[in-house]
Amino acid sequence: MELDINFVRNQFPAFSESSLKNKAFFENAGGSYACGPVINRLNRFYKERKVQPYGAFEASISGGVEMDEARSGLARYLGVKDFEVSFGPSTTQNAYVLAQAFGEWLSASDSIIVTNQDHEANTGSWRRLSNKGVKVKEWQVNKETGELSLENLENLLDENVKLVCFPHCSNIVAHINPVKEIVSLAHSAGAYVCVDGVSYAPHGLPNVDDLGADIYLFSSYKTYGPHQGIMVIREKLAELLPNQGHYFNEKFLTKKFTPAGPDHAQIAACAGIIEYFDALAAHHGIKISDAPAKVHKLFRNHETKILQPLLNYLKTKNSARLLGPSDASVRAPTVALDLGCNAFEVAKKLSVEDILAGGDDFYAVRLLEALGVDINHGALRLSFVHYTRQQDVNAVIEALDEVL
Repeated sequence: MELDINFVRNQFPAFSESSLKNKAFFENAGGSYACGPVINRLNRFYKERKVQPYGAFEASISGGVEMDEARSGLARYLGVKDFEVSFGPSTTQNAYVLAQAFGEWLSASDSIIVTNQDHEANTGSWRRLSNKGVKVKEWQVNKETGELSLENLENLLDENVKLVCFPHCSNIVAHINPVKEIVSLAHSAGAYVCVDGVSYAPHGLPNVDDLGADIYLFSSYKTYGPHQGIMVIREKLAELLPNQGHYFNEKFLTKKFTPAGPDHAQIAACAGIIEYFDALAAHHGIKISDAPAKVHKLFRNHETKILQPLLNYLKTKNSARLLGPSDASVRAPTVALDLGCNAFEVAKKLSVEDILAGGDDFYAVRLLEALGVDINHGALRLSFVHYTRQQDVNAVIEALDEVL
């Protein structure tokens, strides 16, 4: 089954905007366009339901119902229980709160494992636990490939390790890590696992139960929704960790790790993400019960197909060093290049060619340093998702030929 790209693009108002017409958007790893159902729900909430939810009157009741719809819909696609899904202002903030909880729970004899492949959101907060006496071990990438080795993880694991934090895939290298195998190793050693899925989830929400992760983090503004951080915390671990919310909310797992008041409108708007996914499934003749797995597959098949020509082209360019694998089947469509010059300036040149890309360190300073990339130059990043067309990729290739 092939993705109906015309149907897909019709669900995104950005593609009808005159200011964005004929521009190929390749900075999706920084945030995707919002789909129509999300925008409609956000607009409706502010007009009709911008009151304290879960109250005694209709507008309040409807607001609460829509917030619950978002949680239950996401839980269905993620393969978890409704109360295992929590919302926060960002993934960085969610990781920070979780690190505070672990900091209260861990003892000085305990240790955790982090990587230098991560976005700083899933490593900085955890590393600060060293201030509480927790030993922090670094699972380092291969300096040539940027990939993580299972053998190196095994060498770091011992009976004192209580948590392993790593990305589903890097926002630079983009290699898809073998999450199930990593989880199995960690669990065998008695450790819990926190997976940063921010760079993977836009390419299809994973079944977290199947992966086995104890914590799975991602951002809704990169999965076609509003600016929220979404975290799955499995029930067993959530009950063990100390409460970070108001003391009277400790019994509610959806409130236990969200100390700040939630953004009701944005949570409700997240139901639009699932509305879009379900509509996509129905359009392609997919049963709703099969939608989570098959929509994921639709996304990955389309992205892999149009990514490979770009990777093949880059293999021929001596002026650009591709960071990560050149096989589209083992990576996400996030393509970072070391150009040996200021990447932001190159991104500006590409914008003249109507290619919207990014040039920066993308909060992956530790990884770029490990790969020998000059931080002052940063990397040029070309990232896309399922609504990208083959002709957009062709336009990128032509523009790179001009700019490089």
